[in-house]
Amino acid sequence: MSIKRLGKVLHLSKSGRLVLRSQDRARLGAKVVDQDLKVVGTVFDVFGPVKNPYISVKANVSSPARLVGRLLYVEEAVERRR
Repeated sequence: MSIKRLGKVLHLSKSGRLVLRSQDRARLGAKVVDQDLKVVGTVFDVFGPVKNPYISVKANVSSPARLVGRLLYVEEAVERRR
């Protein structure tokens, strides 16, 4: 596994999802972690412009509002070449 910067949390949506602005796309269902490498949720949706997409994260922490303004990271599976 490798860790890649996902983006900064802009706000919490009405549905309780974290909304981030990112430089890259993220794979749906990928695990999202904070700076301490604790899993805070999974990538739920990617929308908006291709160059700087917004990413919706389904949080699985007790108080997702505390993550607003923080940087989050995504775990990427390293593909093996045969």
